[in-house]
Amino acid sequence: MYMLKTSAEFDSAHFLSGYDGKCANIHGHRWTLEVTAAGEALLPEGPRAGMLMDFGELKAIVRELAEQFDHTLIYEEGTLRSRTVEALQEEGFSLTPVPFRPTAENLARYFFGALRESCPFLKCVTVWETPENAAVYEEE
Repeated sequence: MYMLKTSAEFDSAHFLSGYDGKCANIHGHRWTLEVTAAGEALLPEGPRAGMLMDFGELKAIVRELAEQFDHTLIYEEGTLRSRTVEALQEEGFSLTPVPFRPTAENLARYFFGALRESCPFLKCVTVWETPENAAVYEEE
């Protein structure tokens, strides 16, 4: 089995509504989105012979996705009052509502789904919340 890995970083804030700890407050991370592609066979001929896929293509796909979350507040839909959202938008803040609690685990699953079509060799997605803590999502 051949595996390729690439990653992209982004800075964003989130909070966990209803959580009984510090993460209930808005706080930021330097997230790392790590993607692993895997396959049994390499391309046999042509300009990409000997490759599973072109690293440049894989990196571009991952960086484009990470860029969508860079310098934004990721929040679960329905956890902020509408007037709070309106006020933040009026101030020009970047907001990214998601239909799930924005934990590292759920973000890993979300990113996996977002990458599935553009990365045919997708094996797993790892979301690093800190240099020591990561969540991995892989489908069987």
